[in-house]
Amino acid sequence: MDHHVGRPRAERARQLADVLRQQITDGGFADGALPDERVLGRRFGASRNAVRDALALLRREGRLIMRRRGVGITVVLSKYGHGLDRLTGLAEELTGRGTVTNEVRAAEEVPRLPAAIATRLDVPDETGGVYVERLRWLDGLPLSLDTSCLTADVGRAVLAGDLVRRDVFGLIEEAAGVPLGRAEVAVHAVTADPDTAALLRIEPGAAVFALERLTRLTDGRPVDAESIRVRADRMTLRATLHRAGTRTTVWPAPVRTATCERRPGWPG
Repeated sequence: MDHHVGRPRAERARQLADVLRQQITDGGFADGALPDERVLGRRFGASRNAVRDALALLRREGRLIMRRRGVGITVVLSKYGHGLDRLTGLAEELTGRGTVTNEVRAAEEVPRLPAAIATRLDVPDETGGVYVERLRWLDGLPLSLDTSCLTADVGRAVLAGDLVRRDVFGLIEEAAGVPLGRAEVAVHAVTADPDTAALLRIEPGAAVFALERLTRLTDGRPVDAESIRVRADRMTLRATLHRAGTRTTVWPAPVRTATCERRPGWPG
């Protein structure tokens, strides 16, 4: 990377940081230790200064790597991939990668849905629904804060299920008696508010992924409007994308941004 001597040092460091981040999140350093700066420089054709600057960038990003006296640079927390090109629950995606548990913070029927949520779920707001909020843990550390607003018919059956050990998706399919069909997903990069930061055990203002997902049954009926806050230092969002024309793609309707996050005074 330092072959292009005309490029500013900061630009070369940023490019090298991108390469290193990709290798770390892909498990390229299986033992959790990075080679020293000289070895990394030879591997990537970069000067030691560029390597040092790139590592400093990665350390400032969050809990990805750290320098330990007498050990060197090590990976602090493994990142886990979550595919965005197929409809799976987070626990399904993490099968075999650790112990996933759910701390149920709220699970209750609500007599009236906020109008924006009712519109997304295509039901009258006065019919009510079900609100579920869970804190997802992976190997003893919080990973995400998940909230769901479900239609009343499906939601009541979900409330009767095992919300501590099961994905909501599996409970919905059992309740509805049919598989889930598709979901519209929007991903935003946001900073953690103090309440979310405390629950996820990160600093206020740290980066999190904010996912908004509207999940439908195979007949197209929406049943679950979700808002998910995921620690960006523990999760990588992945997808396999196909060039237009190589396969038939049906694009969903525009995603409305109203979510079912708990508001002061709601649910009562």
